[in-house]
Amino acid sequence: MSRFLILAGYFELSMYLQLSGKLDQYINIHYSYLAYLSMVLSFILALIQLTIWMKRWEFPSHLSGKLAKLSSPLILLFPVLVGLLVPTATLDSTTVSAKGYTFPLAAGTSKSGQSEDGTAIQYLKPDTSLYFTETAYEREMQKELKKYQGQNELKITTENYMEVMELIYLYPDEFMNREIQYTGFVYNEPKHQGYQFLFRFGIIHCIADSGVYGLLTTGNEQSYADNTWVTVKGTLSIEYNKALEQSLPVLHITEATESREPDNPYVYRVF
Repeated sequence: MSRFLILAGYFELSMYLQLSGKLDQYINIHYSYLAYLSMVLSFILALIQLTIWMKRWEFPSHLSGKLAKLSSPLILLFPVLVGLLVPTATLDSTTVSAKGYTFPLAAGTSKSGQSEDGTAIQYLKPDTSLYFTETAYEREMQKELKKYQGQNELKITTENYMEVMELIYLYPDEFMNREIQYTGFVYNEPKHQGYQFLFRFGIIHCIADSGVYGLLTTGNEQSYADNTWVTVKGTLSIEYNKALEQSLPVLHITEATESREPDNPYVYRVF
C-alpha cells in the first residue's frame, strides 16, 4: 500500500506543478515533456501497485518487518511532501545577496565555484562547457555565434538570453560598437558604486545548475532600486574591474525604461 501511496503522491505532485505553472521554476521548460512522461508512468505504476496490494489483501502472506522496508518508503515520500508543502518563491536580488554572489567567486566559495553548502554556483556568464568536450564546445559556440554576427542592433530576448550572454562573455570583441537591448532586474552590489548589475535568473537543465546571468551596466543617470525590472539599450566596452580582478564586458546605457516583471522571470538554455 505504501508504494501505491508514494507513486500516487508523485503523480499528484507532477500534476500540481503542471497545473499551477510552477514546473518552469524547477526545470528547463524545454524538457517539460519528461515531466509529462514521468507523470504518466507514475500513474500507471500506482495502478499496478494498487492491484498488487489488493491481491495481497485477498491472499495475505507474512511480511517481514525489517527496518529497510519501513525506511525506504519514508525516504521516497520526503520529496513529495517537500514539493507539496514548501512554498515556491521566485528568485530575485534578495536571493543574490543571501547566496553571497560577489563576483567572480561567491563569498564562501573555493576556486572550483563550490559554495559552503556544496552547491555549484554560476554567475554572470552561463557556462555550458561542462556538457561538451573542449573541441565540441568550441564548435558549438562558433556555430551559434554566426547567428548574431553583424553590425545591426542586437535584441536579447527571453528565448535567446542564455545563448547570447554566453557568447558575449566568450567573444566580447564580436559585440563591440553594436547597440544591444535587453531586459532584466537590477542588483546593486555595494562594491560597484556607479554601476548596476542587470540580471535574469537562468536554468540550464534544472534548478541545480541555475545561476544569475547578465551584465554590469553604467552610464544611466537614474539609479534604480533592487528588483526593479528595466529595459536598457547601450553599447559594450571591455573594462578591468578592480573588485573582480578581471576584465568584463560592461554595457554603457544610452536609454533605459522601467518595465513590468515578465510572467515567467526565468530564462532557459536551448540546445
